Amino acid sequence: MNIFRSLLLLFLIIPVIEIYLLIQVGSAIGAFTTILLIIATAVIGAYLLRLQGISTLNRVQSSLQRHEVPAIEILEGLTLLISGALLLTPGFFTDSIGFLALIPAVRRRFIIWGLKHVNVIQMKQNSTNTVDGKARKPRDNSVIEGEYKKEKE
Repeated sequence: MNIFRSLLLLFLIIPVIEIYLLIQVGSAIGAFTTILLIIATAVIGAYLLRLQGISTLNRVQSSLQRHEVPAIEILEGLTLLISGALLLTPGFFTDSIGFLALIPAVRRRFIIWGLKHVNVIQMKQNSTNTVDGKARKPRDNSVIEGEYKKEKE
């Protein structure tokens, strides 16, 4: 399925689920209590997100000190960013997904699953050498660079 169709479906389905859940919970416990519950989940989620973010940042710094690439930790940070957006969005469905992403084991499993199922496209990078402040293309081994001076015949 096309990525744009998938996103369109998500942007249509998720609000419908949220509205349905808000109506159901609101009719069961009352509108005011539902609003307080939504605010409470946002505050608790922001606090837990802060703790997880600091922990992830510490792991990134320790990986860098060991001269390792903190790839998983960076992906965890991205997942935490998305989790924070979901927790600040009013609704019970997005809050439940956001809270699930705050559990380190679930988050890591989701990242590993995503890495297995995502196609990675590598782009060839043209490296340039700088000589006298001018950028030059990489050397071709079949070309010999040099200077010449024409002398009288």
